[in-house]
Amino acid sequence: MILGRVVGNAVSTVKHKSLGGARMLLVEPIQAASLDPVLAIDQLGAGAGDIVVLTSDGLYTREILKDKTSPARWTVMCIADDGKYVMEHLEE
Repeated sequence: MILGRVVGNAVSTVKHKSLGGARMLLVEPIQAASLDPVLAIDQLGAGAGDIVVLTSDGLYTREILKDKTSPARWTVMCIADDGKYVMEHLEE
């Protein structure tokens, strides 16, 4: 699991059948091994600027999407209530 900041939504007209109707977010990892943005499935309603916890458990993501063949990997696990607090305390 990693922390990330939501930077926006992702929209695609051509995608794997398992992603039809799925809400996809572009998330920048925070203090992770790779800081490259990731595409994450969101069922919690996170929005731009929110601090979220992501999981890269593809099995969990496939269960959420109800498709064993889904290529999706990242999923939003929770949204931080106070993103500013989280960011301040990462420095400690």
